[in-house]
Amino acid sequence: MKVAIIASNGGMFDAYKVFNIATAAAATDAEVGIFFTFEGLNLIHKEAHKQLPMPAGTEHFQEGFARENVPPVEQLVEMAAEMGVKMIACQMTMDVMSLEKDQFVDGIDVGGAASFLHFASDADITLTF
Repeated sequence: MKVAIIASNGGMFDAYKVFNIATAAAATDAEVGIFFTFEGLNLIHKEAHKQLPMPAGTEHFQEGFARENVPPVEQLVEMAAEMGVKMIACQMTMDVMSLEKDQFVDGIDVGGAASFLHFASDADITLTF
């Protein structure tokens, strides 16, 4: 199975959605690729992914995450990389925002939409967050 995910939003809940699905799919031996664009780049930015915003009024989720031993986003990113999830940072968005590859976690690729479309062209499941 092949799973293609577009991550275009950059909050805490977005990170959990993206990496929960990605790691669950990878655990079933699916080939998984995530295309990070616009605010979604925050999910793999070395500093930003450590301090992602929570939607207003949802602070109580932090307590639930801790109580249920939900891994922090930083650990989920590492797990995804270790499981072979292909992570592609959008070159155009990086250029627009004056970002460089070394500002992101190790193991990512940088590519344009065409790179991701090639990956996703025969995906069994395509998701957008």
